[in-house]
Amino acid sequence: MTACGSGAGGVDGEPSGGLRALASRAVVTVAPGDGATGVPTSDALRITAADGRLTAVTVEDGRGGTVDGRIAGDGRSWRPLTHLAAATRYRVHALAEDDQGRISAKTSRFTTLVPRNTFIGHHTPEDGATVGVGMPVSLVFTRGITEPEAVERAITVTSDPPVEIVGHWFGDDRLDFRPERFWAPGTRVTVRLGLDGVQGRPGVYGTQAKTVSFTVGRSQISTVDAAIRRMTVVRDGRPLRSLPVTAGAPATTTYNGTMVISEKHEVTRMNGATVGFGGEYDIKDVPHAMRLSASGTFVHGNYWAPARTFGTANVSHGCVGLRDVRGGRDAAAPAAWLFDNSLLGDVVVVKNSRDRTIAPDNGLNGWNMPWEEWKR
Repeated sequence: MTACGSGAGGVDGEPSGGLRALASRAVVTVAPGDGATGVPTSDALRITAADGRLTAVTVEDGRGGTVDGRIAGDGRSWRPLTHLAAATRYRVHALAEDDQGRISAKTSRFTTLVPRNTFIGHHTPEDGATVGVGMPVSLVFTRGITEPEAVERAITVTSDPPVEIVGHWFGDDRLDFRPERFWAPGTRVTVRLGLDGVQGRPGVYGTQAKTVSFTVGRSQISTVDAAIRRMTVVRDGRPLRSLPVTAGAPATTTYNGTMVISEKHEVTRMNGATVGFGGEYDIKDVPHAMRLSASGTFVHGNYWAPARTFGTANVSHGCVGLRDVRGGRDAAAPAAWLFDNSLLGDVVVVKNSRDRTIAPDNGLNGWNMPWEEWKR
């Protein structure tokens, strides 16, 4: 026993120094600290390594979702590539290695803030919709956005087949996305709203984490020539029908430009007082109305004008009217036919009117802005 003990060279029964397992010199630090609450959703999470290099970092929430991040080239730090969700508990697990290849680990937990003020984005089109080739993705936010870059980074719009899709802000509460040209028929578009935890303005955070998809149907582009009072409907490149219309009267002309159908109503009320025409008209049962602008331009059925008006005179207050019957009960009437054969997102082009081109933000009509300007 004595000889054995002397030969081992140990002290207090431990192995000799050459056999003793040494701890890693690498030290992992996680900020915020373990157990922290009310943590900001951006620029708060930092993971660093001293006397070593980070080799693996996992940040996950209680639902199994993970936060994408990147280890710096020198291995000294890790940062998330996106913001964190609000009111969420996260678990951090990080590994680092020292110059001898020895591993050090760190596990930490923290909870992000619960926002007092929030915002969402109301989206057009709806999830699952089939739309025309002119339909943009339009988001209208419930609060004015003062941090547009942060909001835009949290939204992705992709298509199959893929095309370049660019966002453009109209003011501080509306963000539209579109490609350079109309969508190809059959395109599937996916919108991912990762707004949960995004600070859109000081103290105001997004709450949405959802995915919206829609499909582009056949191509239908209707061209209204206000000078000859005629609409030509072209589907998938082939003329489908030519319809007589009445456009805006000389004092109340119709906008020129490329417009997108944004609403459809089998019957609706049109009151001139709501669009700046005082008491000039109040028609409670306008049939087959399809909105082209936010300011009140529609293509709609007209039962009150004589049949001879259509194709011969422009008498409207700026809308495009087609012959119809009261109540819209005649399926063969031009207005009924167009209504039944139109999708939200179909394109209506007006030309040769004595009016200016419609503003790009008046309805879903961003196609009237040149592509280079849109991208700027």
